[in-house]
Amino acid sequence: MLVGEDVKLKKPLEDLSEQRTNGAEEVDVRWHESTISRDQRETSAGHRGCVIWFTGLSGSGKSTLANEVDRQLHARGHRSFILDGDNVRHGLNASPKILETIHGQPFAKRFGLGFGPEDRKENIRRVGAVAELFTQAGIITLTAFISPYRSDREAVRKMLPAADFIEVYVKAPLDICESRDPKGLYKKARAGEISGFTGIDAPYEEPEKAEITVESTTKSPQVLAEQILVWLERAKVIPVR
Repeated sequence: MLVGEDVKLKKPLEDLSEQRTNGAEEVDVRWHESTISRDQRETSAGHRGCVIWFTGLSGSGKSTLANEVDRQLHARGHRSFILDGDNVRHGLNASPKILETIHGQPFAKRFGLGFGPEDRKENIRRVGAVAELFTQAGIITLTAFISPYRSDREAVRKMLPAADFIEVYVKAPLDICESRDPKGLYKKARAGEISGFTGIDAPYEEPEKAEITVESTTKSPQVLAEQILVWLERAKVIPVR
Protein backbone atom coordinates (compact mmCIF):
# COMPACT_ATOMS: atom_id res chain seq x y z
CA MET A 1 0.00 0.00 0.00
CA LEU A 2 1.35 3.44 -0.89
CA VAL A 3 1.78 5.63 2.14
CA GLY A 4 -1.00 8.19 2.22
CA GLU A 5 -3.22 6.41 -0.31
CA ASP A 6 -6.22 7.16 1.88
CA VAL A 7 -5.93 10.77 0.67
CA LYS A 8 -8.14 10.81 -2.39
CA LEU A 9 -9.21 13.59 -4.69
CA LYS A 10 -12.97 13.99 -4.63
CA LYS A 11 -14.91 15.59 -7.45
CA PRO A 12 -18.58 16.57 -7.27
CA LEU A 13 -20.91 13.92 -8.67
CA GLU A 14 -23.07 16.37 -10.52
CA ASP A 15 -22.13 17.63 -13.96
CA LEU A 16 -21.63 21.31 -14.58
CA SER A 17 -23.61 23.09 -17.25
CA GLU A 18 -23.78 26.64 -18.49
CA GLN A 19 -26.40 28.23 -20.69
CA ARG A 20 -25.81 31.55 -22.40
CA THR A 21 -28.26 34.33 -21.65
CA ASN A 22 -29.62 34.48 -25.19
CA GLY A 23 -30.51 30.79 -25.04
CA ALA A 24 -28.82 30.13 -28.37
CA GLU A 25 -25.98 27.99 -27.06
CA GLU A 26 -25.61 25.54 -24.21
CA VAL A 27 -22.28 24.25 -22.91
CA ASP A 28 -22.34 20.94 -21.06
CA VAL A 29 -19.17 20.47 -19.00
CA ARG A 30 -18.63 17.07 -17.42
CA TRP A 31 -15.82 15.61 -15.33
CA HIS A 32 -14.33 12.55 -17.04
CA GLU A 33 -12.57 10.02 -14.85
CA SER A 34 -9.15 8.98 -16.11
CA THR A 35 -8.52 5.35 -17.00
CA ILE A 36 -5.43 5.46 -14.77
CA SER A 37 -6.35 6.47 -11.22
CA ARG A 38 -4.43 8.79 -8.99
CA ASP A 39 -3.58 5.88 -6.67
CA GLN A 40 -2.06 4.00 -9.60
CA ARG A 41 0.03 7.01 -10.61
CA GLU A 42 1.25 7.51 -7.05
CA THR A 43 2.11 3.85 -6.70
CA SER A 44 4.15 4.10 -9.90
CA ALA A 45 5.89 7.26 -8.65
CA GLY A 46 6.53 5.84 -5.18
CA HIS A 47 5.23 8.93 -3.42
CA ARG A 48 2.14 11.08 -3.04
CA GLY A 49 1.26 13.99 -5.26
CA CYS A 50 0.96 17.33 -3.50
CA VAL A 51 1.41 21.08 -3.85
CA ILE A 52 4.26 22.77 -1.97
CA TRP A 53 3.35 26.46 -2.06
CA PHE A 54 6.30 28.78 -1.40
CA THR A 55 5.19 32.29 -0.44
CA GLY A 56 7.08 35.36 0.73
CA LEU A 57 8.29 38.81 -0.27
CA SER A 58 10.16 39.44 -3.49
CA GLY A 59 13.80 38.67 -2.74
CA SER A 60 13.01 36.36 0.17
CA GLY A 61 14.49 33.37 -1.64
CA LYS A 62 11.33 31.49 -2.71
CA SER A 63 12.54 30.49 -6.16
CA THR A 64 16.03 29.60 -4.95
CA LEU A 65 14.64 27.36 -2.22
CA ALA A 66 11.99 25.79 -4.47
CA ASN A 67 14.67 24.93 -7.02
CA GLU A 68 16.87 23.35 -4.37
CA VAL A 69 13.98 21.26 -3.05
CA ASP A 70 13.23 20.23 -6.64
CA ARG A 71 16.89 19.29 -7.16
CA GLN A 72 16.97 17.14 -4.04
CA LEU A 73 13.67 15.45 -4.90
CA HIS A 74 14.92 14.71 -8.40
CA ALA A 75 18.16 13.28 -6.98
CA ARG A 76 16.03 10.81 -5.02
CA GLY A 77 14.16 9.79 -8.15
CA HIS A 78 10.90 11.57 -7.27
CA ARG A 79 8.60 13.24 -9.78
CA SER A 80 8.47 16.97 -9.19
CA PHE A 81 8.02 20.19 -11.15
CA ILE A 82 8.23 23.92 -10.42
CA LEU A 83 5.61 26.49 -11.36
CA ASP A 84 7.56 29.72 -10.94
CA GLY A 85 5.90 33.11 -10.67
CA ASP A 86 7.96 34.70 -13.45
CA ASN A 87 7.79 31.68 -15.75
CA VAL A 88 4.00 31.43 -15.86
CA ARG A 89 3.84 35.14 -16.72
CA HIS A 90 5.44 34.26 -20.06
CA GLY A 91 2.54 32.08 -21.19
CA LEU A 92 -0.35 30.90 -19.04
CA ASN A 93 -0.70 34.23 -17.24
CA ALA A 94 0.91 36.54 -19.78
CA SER A 95 0.43 40.29 -19.59
CA PRO A 96 -1.78 42.21 -22.04
CA LYS A 97 1.37 43.62 -23.67
CA ILE A 98 2.72 40.12 -24.41
CA LEU A 99 -0.62 38.82 -25.68
CA GLU A 100 -1.35 41.85 -27.85
CA THR A 101 1.63 41.22 -30.11
CA ILE A 102 0.29 37.75 -30.92
CA HIS A 103 -3.50 37.90 -30.58
CA GLY A 104 -4.41 41.56 -30.86
CA GLN A 105 -5.71 44.17 -28.44
CA PRO A 106 -9.26 42.88 -27.70
CA PHE A 107 -7.98 39.41 -26.82
CA ALA A 108 -5.12 40.84 -24.74
CA LYS A 109 -7.46 43.13 -22.82
CA ARG A 110 -9.78 40.25 -21.97
CA PHE A 111 -7.30 37.54 -21.07
CA GLY A 112 -4.03 39.28 -20.15
CA LEU A 113 -3.08 39.70 -16.50
CA GLY A 114 -1.43 42.73 -14.97
CA PHE A 115 -0.43 43.17 -11.33
CA GLY A 116 -3.46 44.83 -9.75
CA PRO A 117 -5.32 43.05 -6.93
CA GLU A 118 -7.89 41.36 -9.20
CA ASP A 119 -5.27 40.28 -11.72
CA ARG A 120 -3.11 38.86 -8.95
CA LYS A 121 -6.12 36.96 -7.64
CA GLU A 122 -6.73 35.42 -11.07
CA ASN A 123 -3.00 34.69 -11.45
CA ILE A 124 -3.07 32.59 -8.29
CA ARG A 125 -6.39 30.93 -9.18
CA ARG A 126 -5.05 29.74 -12.54
CA VAL A 127 -1.84 28.44 -11.01
CA GLY A 128 -3.81 26.67 -8.28
CA ALA A 129 -5.96 24.95 -10.91
CA VAL A 130 -2.87 23.76 -12.80
CA ALA A 131 -1.20 22.61 -9.58
CA GLU A 132 -4.31 20.62 -8.66
CA LEU A 133 -4.14 18.78 -11.99
CA PHE A 134 -0.44 18.03 -11.45
CA THR A 135 -1.31 16.63 -8.03
CA GLN A 136 -3.82 14.24 -9.58
CA ALA A 137 -0.97 13.05 -11.82
CA GLY A 138 1.03 12.07 -8.73
CA ILE A 139 3.53 14.90 -9.15
CA ILE A 140 5.03 16.95 -6.32
CA THR A 141 4.30 20.45 -7.58
CA LEU A 142 6.37 23.31 -6.20
CA THR A 143 5.09 26.85 -6.70
CA ALA A 144 7.09 30.02 -6.04
CA PHE A 145 4.81 33.07 -5.90
CA ILE A 146 4.70 36.16 -3.72
CA SER A 147 0.94 35.46 -3.49
CA PRO A 148 0.53 38.36 -1.06
CA TYR A 149 -3.13 37.88 -0.16
CA ARG A 150 -4.02 35.30 2.45
CA SER A 151 -7.48 34.76 0.97
CA ASP A 152 -6.01 33.81 -2.42
CA ARG A 153 -3.67 31.23 -0.88
CA GLU A 154 -6.52 29.82 1.17
CA ALA A 155 -8.66 29.58 -1.97
CA VAL A 156 -6.01 27.32 -3.52
CA ARG A 157 -5.83 25.30 -0.31
CA LYS A 158 -9.58 24.67 -0.57
CA MET A 159 -9.18 23.33 -4.12
CA LEU A 160 -7.30 20.35 -2.73
CA PRO A 161 -7.75 17.68 -0.06
CA ALA A 162 -6.33 18.91 3.25
CA ALA A 163 -3.11 16.87 3.12
CA ASP A 164 -2.30 17.93 -0.44
CA PHE A 165 -1.54 21.62 0.18
CA ILE A 166 1.68 22.42 2.01
CA GLU A 167 2.32 26.12 2.56
CA VAL A 168 5.94 27.13 3.03
CA TYR A 169 6.48 30.66 4.30
CA VAL A 170 9.92 31.85 3.22
CA LYS A 171 10.44 34.56 5.81
CA ALA A 172 12.95 37.40 5.43
CA PRO A 173 12.96 40.99 6.72
CA LEU A 174 11.98 43.66 4.22
CA ASP A 175 15.34 45.41 4.48
CA ILE A 176 17.16 42.19 3.58
CA CYS A 177 14.87 41.60 0.61
CA GLU A 178 15.47 45.19 -0.51
CA SER A 179 19.22 44.76 -0.22
CA ARG A 180 19.03 41.73 -2.50
CA ASP A 181 16.61 43.34 -4.99
CA PRO A 182 17.54 40.92 -7.83
CA LYS A 183 15.48 42.74 -10.45
CA GLY A 184 15.77 46.28 -9.12
CA LEU A 185 12.06 46.44 -8.40
CA TYR A 186 12.32 47.75 -4.85
CA LYS A 187 14.47 50.62 -6.10
CA LYS A 188 11.89 51.47 -8.76
CA ALA A 189 9.06 51.23 -6.22
CA ARG A 190 10.87 53.55 -3.79
CA ALA A 191 11.43 55.99 -6.65
CA GLY A 192 7.75 55.93 -7.58
CA GLU A 193 8.44 54.39 -10.98
CA ILE A 194 6.13 51.44 -10.27
CA SER A 195 3.13 51.28 -7.95
CA GLY A 196 1.36 48.53 -6.07
CA PHE A 197 4.60 46.77 -5.18
CA THR A 198 4.29 44.27 -2.35
CA GLY A 199 6.02 45.41 0.83
CA ILE A 200 6.28 49.05 -0.28
CA ASP A 201 2.85 50.40 -1.22
CA ALA A 202 0.92 47.12 -1.30
CA PRO A 203 0.45 44.68 1.58
CA TYR A 204 1.88 41.25 2.19
CA GLU A 205 -0.30 39.16 4.48
CA GLU A 206 1.80 36.63 6.35
CA PRO A 207 0.45 33.08 6.58
CA GLU A 208 -1.41 32.32 9.78
CA LYS A 209 -1.10 28.53 9.59
CA ALA A 210 1.74 27.66 7.24
CA GLU A 211 2.79 24.04 7.48
CA ILE A 212 6.44 25.10 7.26
CA THR A 213 8.13 28.43 8.06
CA VAL A 214 11.80 28.94 7.20
CA GLU A 215 14.09 31.86 7.92
CA SER A 216 15.97 32.28 4.67
CA THR A 217 18.55 34.63 6.18
CA THR A 218 19.83 32.17 8.79
CA LYS A 219 20.56 28.99 6.81
CA SER A 220 21.60 28.04 3.29
CA PRO A 221 19.04 26.89 0.70
CA GLN A 222 20.60 23.42 0.82
CA VAL A 223 20.04 23.08 4.56
CA LEU A 224 16.52 24.50 4.39
CA ALA A 225 15.65 22.15 1.53
CA GLU A 226 16.88 19.17 3.57
CA GLN A 227 14.62 20.27 6.42
CA ILE A 228 11.64 20.45 4.06
CA LEU A 229 12.36 16.95 2.76
CA VAL A 230 12.47 15.65 6.33
CA TRP A 231 9.05 17.27 6.89
CA LEU A 232 7.76 15.55 3.75
CA GLU A 233 9.06 12.21 5.04
CA ARG A 234 7.32 12.66 8.38
CA ALA A 235 4.09 13.67 6.62
CA LYS A 236 4.38 10.47 4.54
CA VAL A 237 4.45 12.39 1.26
CA ILE A 238 7.74 10.76 0.29
CA PRO A 239 9.33 7.60 1.66
CA VAL A 240 11.98 7.89 4.36
CA ARG A 241 15.41 7.55 2.86
